Amino acid sequence: MSRFAPFLQLHQVSFAPNQQAIISDLSLAFQQHERVGLVGASGSGKSTLLKLMLAIHQPTSGVLQCQGESVRKGLWQSLNWYREQVQYIPQDPQNALPPTQSVAKVLAEPVKRLKKREVTSAELIHALEQVGLTKETLQKKAGELSGGQAQRVALARALIVKPAFLLADEPTSGLDLPLREQIKTLLLEVCQQNHMGLLLVTHDMSIVSGLCERLLVMNHGVIVEDRPTQEVLHSPHHIYTQQLLEAVPSIELDEPHF
Repeated sequence: MSRFAPFLQLHQVSFAPNQQAIISDLSLAFQQHERVGLVGASGSGKSTLLKLMLAIHQPTSGVLQCQGESVRKGLWQSLNWYREQVQYIPQDPQNALPPTQSVAKVLAEPVKRLKKREVTSAELIHALEQVGLTKETLQKKAGELSGGQAQRVALARALIVKPAFLLADEPTSGLDLPLREQIKTLLLEVCQQNHMGLLLVTHDMSIVSGLCERLLVMNHGVIVEDRPTQEVLHSPHHIYTQQLLEAVPSIELDEPHF
């Protein structure tokens, strides 16, 4: 970890709805330009952690901070400052994007809501160009997009706000292998070009190789690995990590790009 203050930090966070702990006394820190993978099987607690970081859930105890400021679940307007800094990429954009809205309106909405101004045509076109789509896409309805196009539009919607950090929830889930590789490459490119950090939540160990510098492995609400990605992939310390790796025997151990 860097000696500098973290951009995002969870300090002794617990989440125990109905007195049953899903996450207990968890502390994590993320630097602003860090690309981090969070891997675990279904039920491991990674989706709950993501919801805590999105301020959808309020911790039972502990605190989430962004640049030293506490982030607490509340009215949307009270979190506008946080959502300008941290943007979300949904797992299933084809269902998350309003199907009857044009792509132009989908992209303009977060700027209007967070920046309190109208978006320019140049901004709309630039957002699409960053994710490999043409300006003609602006006129399409969100419901007309393919899975790969919808994922790119969801990424463009996050980028148009110019955040410092992205939270991505299974961004390649449901895509075929070529599309998964395209989205993986695209995430790396936009993070580098925009000097953004990334927390990539996934059950797929193969997507973190070559994209994420640091890898967290979660099991039953506990982080069992937190080391550089290549170290974890080459030499897992925990039996649970070994089991995850055995499920993807053809994983390519790509060196991360800096």
